[in-house]
Amino acid sequence: MTDTIQNGQEKSAQNSNVDHAAIDDSITLRQEVSGFGAVIRTQPFWVFMAILAIGLVMTFVSDAFLTERNMFNITRNFAFFGIMALGMSAVICTAGIDLSVGSLLGLCAITLGLTMQAGWGIEAGFVVCMLTAAIVGLINGILIAYLKMAPFVVTLGMLAMARSIAMVISDNKMIYDFGPDMDLFEWIGGESMLGVPNVVWVLIILTAVFWWVWRYSTWGRWVIAIGGNPQAAKLAGIPVERMIVSVYVVCSMCTGLAAFMFIGYTGSATNGMGVTYELNVIAATVIGGANLMGGVVYALGAPIGAALVELIRNSLLLAGIPALWQQFFVGLFLILAVLLEQIRNRGGK
Repeated sequence: MTDTIQNGQEKSAQNSNVDHAAIDDSITLRQEVSGFGAVIRTQPFWVFMAILAIGLVMTFVSDAFLTERNMFNITRNFAFFGIMALGMSAVICTAGIDLSVGSLLGLCAITLGLTMQAGWGIEAGFVVCMLTAAIVGLINGILIAYLKMAPFVVTLGMLAMARSIAMVISDNKMIYDFGPDMDLFEWIGGESMLGVPNVVWVLIILTAVFWWVWRYSTWGRWVIAIGGNPQAAKLAGIPVERMIVSVYVVCSMCTGLAAFMFIGYTGSATNGMGVTYELNVIAATVIGGANLMGGVVYALGAPIGAALVELIRNSLLLAGIPALWQQFFVGLFLILAVLLEQIRNRGGK
């Protein structure tokens, strides 16, 4: 009997020692990946490195690459996609997807254009544009969250419906008259402050807001929790359905904001605007580190991913490669990004 007790005590002590050793190793590991070590383990960091590498190569390939005008065009063009990608990152963080953002941009462009063409000011045009986006996002979110429909199916259907509505209400015509505030409207979308395009300033501010949201806000923590494990989130008291609706509304409103800036830049609105934009937006979001399985998101990832997509397009043009190859390379980087994410996850396990 005494021997049995002693053996049991020895095993318990051994188990205790093993547990303490495991805890110590875990703490050591966390210390090793803190600070800069944690940064270099993130996907946005390596995407940024890829941007620098491509930029370095392009300085030798084309003399026009580093010109002020080309840099202005690159930053302005990727900013539109970056704004949309920030909203998409919230959706993808919940393991969802929104295929309707391209068509929604076209629909917002038409409702905005018709409002201002009718003589209303820029304030009314902005409100109508954002309201259109919010309604579409609300419909998507309700169907997905409460009726349990697949995000792919719902947003694919909305892609077709939004484009059709834009065609109907515009009578399939271009809008280029934006009423009394036309000059201000085009300045907001197409001009710059301190040499930086206005839309880039909007992207910077919005990125800072999302950084704060993901890092400090209850809403951000809840969205990440839902993406990690929706059942556990629900058991923890998080209103999962309402949160899912909210992320689709946020995604759509980011698209509405991008539409407002984009139409000001182009100076015209057509129902064909935004065709296939959803592909670039999703690519930018995933390349920037958002995990399609949910639960992982980076505020800086969306604009960095959008910058890489635009840099690929610009570099191909300057290198004399036909524009038909653009989507090929965007798709290639998207596949590589997902592959690297899977490899990293397996390594972590």
